[in-house]
Amino acid sequence: MKISQSVLLLLLLSGSASALAEKIGVSMAYFDQNFLTIIRQSIDKEAKARGLEVQFEDARGDVGRQTDQLQGFIGAGVDAIIVDPVDSASTPQLTKLAQQAKIPLVYVNRTPGDKTLPDGVVFVGSDERESGTLQMEALAKMANYKGNVAIMIGNLTDAGALQRTKDVEQVVAKYPGMKVVQKQPANYARNEGMDLMLNWLGNGEAIDIVAANNDEMAIGAAMALAKSNKKILVGGIDATPDGLKALAQNKIQVTVFQDAVGQGKASVEVAQKLIKGEKVDPHVWIPFELVTRDNMQKYVEKSQ
Repeated sequence: MKISQSVLLLLLLSGSASALAEKIGVSMAYFDQNFLTIIRQSIDKEAKARGLEVQFEDARGDVGRQTDQLQGFIGAGVDAIIVDPVDSASTPQLTKLAQQAKIPLVYVNRTPGDKTLPDGVVFVGSDERESGTLQMEALAKMANYKGNVAIMIGNLTDAGALQRTKDVEQVVAKYPGMKVVQKQPANYARNEGMDLMLNWLGNGEAIDIVAANNDEMAIGAAMALAKSNKKILVGGIDATPDGLKALAQNKIQVTVFQDAVGQGKASVEVAQKLIKGEKVDPHVWIPFELVTRDNMQKYVEKSQ
């Protein structure tokens, strides 16, 4: 079968365009966590809009697997790498790998543990000093600045979770009528949040407020409370679609909007700038925003 010169030229140009398409490797700590799923979908959408190829890998909560994935991206010759870290403490090693390969690296969502970020490495996320502060100030006001507070910690290896917890503790310390009486991890998981709340209730803990590091744990706490007659204020963070639904039903009383779509989109934008050799600040901040039943509708619209 003969191929005309014009068709052959089109095929060659198409292949050339494909070969020249910039490729980004993306390693996510988990694929199946509500908030991270939104970030991943946002990265995918933004990459396609910019004509970029993107390869996703699920680290499944395993630092070693995530390290292997980075090495795989480097071996495949990707133009940039985006990482949602499994563990903040693991990022210096990931940074070193990318730097040695001279490949731009963007951390997204979870704060990297590096003391400083070198040129070509950027963190895109939200300033966790705002998150727990907004959450706890709102809960404190609802409780008339009195009561016992229990904190559900996301993950003890996550710098973001530790900062959110510290935020809550600092707000509580401001008010003489309030104190932290419990503080335990539930690993950002709904079922673990429910189990922890059931455990506290079963032990007869005197709790007036639950400040959870994310919506999933807050929803779990609310599920446990639904089985009791206890009236306890519950707050989450992230304003996920499920979190907003729980807020609308008054199962939780407050959440804090963390812009998952904005983080995903900005991480791709930053990666492309770094590929082009453009200068980017080492931290690109996406602001947190307090969400209550009074203003939640605009966040419902943002999440759709």
